[in-house]
Amino acid sequence: MPRLPDGHPDLNGTWDNGGGIDFLQPQQRADGSVCVTGCAPAATPAVRQAPDRPRYRPEFAARVENLRQHQQKEDPVLRCQPPGVPRIGPPDKIVQTTREVVFLYEDVSGPFFRIVPLSAKVRRNDDSESWLGDAVGHWEGDTLVVETRNFNDLTWLTDDGSLHSTGLVVTERLTRHGDEIEYRAVADDPKVLAEPWQLRPRRLVRTRLEMAEPAPCVEQDLSQMQDESFHANPR
Repeated sequence: MPRLPDGHPDLNGTWDNGGGIDFLQPQQRADGSVCVTGCAPAATPAVRQAPDRPRYRPEFAARVENLRQHQQKEDPVLRCQPPGVPRIGPPDKIVQTTREVVFLYEDVSGPFFRIVPLSAKVRRNDDSESWLGDAVGHWEGDTLVVETRNFNDLTWLTDDGSLHSTGLVVTERLTRHGDEIEYRAVADDPKVLAEPWQLRPRRLVRTRLEMAEPAPCVEQDLSQMQDESFHANPR
């Protein structure tokens, strides 16, 4: 495994993190058309894992379900707002030095970045609550551990109305094995969650493809919405 001069694993590079909309699993019909959602069951159903979802304290269950039922109107990502953490998932590109690590993202609502200082003494000038929070990193052996807090409460933990409070703390762990990185994340928010939520591990694979400038996020669809139907998102 390549390492930097300080001895820590080299996480620099562009990584295929399994993002995208492959979860929609479109079906090709006999007449040549493609069905994306609301399709008839396939003859051989694809094996799909149950979605990752946090467990909420009883007093928040009804609110979360209401947001889920009205996702088309309530989802902040559909209004080009930042997705928050851990919903944004693992980075698409990592730029690493001995002092800090920078995460770069291509998301459906635009490009984003996070600067992760490797010292708790480094803080940004504006310490107000933010969409992607304040991150600080440290090494535990060959694993980069990133703890992020100081979030606003305007994002969701994942799709389907998974709200959180400003007390959210997210801990991410990135461990490189050869040309792959194992990504794990835990969201802890005792005010609203019944227990810390551990996301399903993700696998990042190193790629030679470089990131390109993404198209800007411009909301053009909500005014055309006819009803509140939405796909069942297994992510």
